[in-house]
Amino acid sequence: MSDPDRTLHVQGLHNARDLGGLPLVGGGTTPSGRLFRSENVDRVTTDGWQALHDAGIRTVVDLRAPWETEKDTGTRPDWVTTVVIDHDGLDAAPSFWQPYWETGLSGTPLYYAPHLIELPERSGWVLRAIARADPGGVLFHCAGGRDRTGIIALVLLTLAGVEPESIVADHLVTIDNAPALLASIGVPSNEGKIEALCAEHGTTVEGAFRAALAEFDVERFVERTGLGAADLEALRTFRADVA
Repeated sequence: MSDPDRTLHVQGLHNARDLGGLPLVGGGTTPSGRLFRSENVDRVTTDGWQALHDAGIRTVVDLRAPWETEKDTGTRPDWVTTVVIDHDGLDAAPSFWQPYWETGLSGTPLYYAPHLIELPERSGWVLRAIARADPGGVLFHCAGGRDRTGIIALVLLTLAGVEPESIVADHLVTIDNAPALLASIGVPSNEGKIEALCAEHGTTVEGAFRAALAEFDVERFVERTGLGAADLEALRTFRADVA
């Protein structure tokens, strides 16, 4: 399994990387310089935005809720287009979220599979935005680049035909990056708590993510989200015709 250093070295980001260079089931690798993932970009510096520009990024897809985005204070350059899509859907589906918020499982991969099954349209909206973005690279992010971003990466990389072990490995990079990310905003690492929550359900963070990946039904997801052939081709090829 090939896993080159795909880190985006950007001032203000600690969990940013190119999704190119990942091995495909049928051979070859995903194209570099087209699709990227990260945490919230609000703390990116002027030099950091220049690094994102140099990486080819022209569109940012923000997966956060309105109550999160309204707290942003950073200034974004005029060459970047931001598309905001509330991936969680807390207001739209409170009954789905209540048990996860009450137990803290909303911060674990244990909610990924249920979200894809019960609220597939929300991931579909994000993927459609990625597929139809203007020419240039696309970066998608949430707050920490972990859960919402993790779900989209799981679906995107599956649609692109990335080897399952490499999809898992990419998610684990985020886990490795979490302490530095949290330290950058003065917050202690919460990995122990997250692992403990998963242990209460007989698994681990990695195990829960693996289960979500194994449960993901591509055909059902495509049918329920209404993603068309053009969108699917754009996602499968990492936007070959527009990037």
